[in-house]
Amino acid sequence: MSLIDERQDFSDVADVFLLHGSMQSPAFLDGRLCGLLALRDVTADAWLEEVCLSLGVEQPRDQASAERLLGWRRQTLEALSASDMNYAPLLPDELFSLAEQAQGLKEWTLGFMEVIEDVVDDALRERWSQTLKEAIDDLEGLGQIETDIDDSPENENDLFALTEHARMAAMLLYTEQHPGQPQVEQTDAPVH
Repeated sequence: MSLIDERQDFSDVADVFLLHGSMQSPAFLDGRLCGLLALRDVTADAWLEEVCLSLGVEQPRDQASAERLLGWRRQTLEALSASDMNYAPLLPDELFSLAEQAQGLKEWTLGFMEVIEDVVDDALRERWSQTLKEAIDDLEGLGQIETDIDDSPENENDLFALTEHARMAAMLLYTEQHPGQPQVEQTDAPVH
């Protein structure tokens, strides 16, 4: 199995960034990736070009790096379009402090909102549901969150809720821009 087919996590992508001499977090670019896939269906070549530009290189250092970066795009697209709606932003996990996780969420939000601001015009925004408009408006505030937080159960719960809100806003944007995708099962059976 090639790297392009492997599940990418935050540390995998951050390692590729380090290999290219970049200390930046992948969270910002993941927010951009999510926004681009939801609004424009960014191609693999365009994505690789954007990442390389961000890393300050002309092309990935090696085949494995290119596969990992393309695998990141592929898994994000698959998660956004999957019927189980399991998309999750590529963020620092529990191996990182809550402050680092909060910083990752803030950076993801800033990347996502940058795409929204660049791509979405008034006509497109008018076609959005009220729920999506409110979710996107909420994300603007999320880009201003305080990231210097202590590791505590309360802060962990709050951060989880904010991350879930960002995740759902991304899924909502994707589903509204891609009617019929994902194919979410409709059932008339009562839920017990």
